[in-house]
Amino acid sequence: MFISGGNRKQRPLWHPAGYPHEGPAASADNSAMQLLIPYAFVDTPGCAEALGTVQLPRLDQLLRRLSLVRVDAGSPHDLSPPHERALAQAMGIAATDGLIPWAALEMARAGRQTGPAHWAWITPAHWQIGVGGILMRDPLSLQLQEAESQALLQAMAPYFAQDGLELEFDTPARWRIRGAPLAGLACASLDRVLGTDVSPWMPATAAVRRLQNEMQMLLYTHPVNDARALRDLEPVNSFWISGNGVLDDGIARGDPPQITDALRRPALIGDWASWAGAWQAVDQQTCPQLLAALDAGDPVELVLCSDRNALHFASRPIGWRERLRRRWRSSTLKDFTGQL
Repeated sequence: MFISGGNRKQRPLWHPAGYPHEGPAASADNSAMQLLIPYAFVDTPGCAEALGTVQLPRLDQLLRRLSLVRVDAGSPHDLSPPHERALAQAMGIAATDGLIPWAALEMARAGRQTGPAHWAWITPAHWQIGVGGILMRDPLSLQLQEAESQALLQAMAPYFAQDGLELEFDTPARWRIRGAPLAGLACASLDRVLGTDVSPWMPATAAVRRLQNEMQMLLYTHPVNDARALRDLEPVNSFWISGNGVLDDGIARGDPPQITDALRRPALIGDWASWAGAWQAVDQQTCPQLLAALDAGDPVELVLCSDRNALHFASRPIGWRERLRRRWRSSTLKDFTGQL
């Protein structure tokens, strides 16, 4: 069975700023129960040290009982991180690097027709300029109010319109953008730029770079930012485009798997103690659902992602010799970190 799906009301695939969203609770259909875990491991000394301090007995059981069926190998330099690629593949969406049509897909799931238009997300952002580059702060930390967001959108829209780009309000932390200039524009996921230098990830188009420069000048003296300064809040001084692409309405799209993003934020900010604590919570609260499905004879799939690769595990029929061998073999997350 799928943890998501059924006749439940659809929930967003993403948080307002474009982040993966926790899936719904279990539903009673006959497809595989799927669990996607972004940032299960990151190849850094801090993460490796934290992993050595945590016990994950339920995950160990899952890894002992499931078979590694596929490795989706990538690079930390890919525009689309492995959890986005895995999610797209699970839903039957072409996972072209930097061109997974998340904005169009979210609109389609909400009942809107996207047609052949190029749609993307545009995120109001704060860029902190320093000696090490231009740091992208977490857009959610801006705590933008709807009136603020709407005012900024209205001020910025005419500049985008001059380049054939139309802005549309979605949430205070995220808008939509469409237009022919987006055609073929590969964009880095917010997860790639959050808390790091945006320079290597800037889109390779002069029009977008010019708009980013123009918006920095426009927003510098905008009344919304003046009012935010009086409240000791960071100004909105730029934007980021992501989730760009065209949705092929002829493709049959599947339901999304459950996504647990508890590890995501600690991993992105390098808080490895919190990352270890989040893993223990996932082990105690989420992994038992997959073990129960295995015990009931239901198919189960588990996808563990790093910032590079994704390991796909699934339940498979095995003989008694293999069952005996697995009973005594070591199957822990540490055993798979070399492949992650």
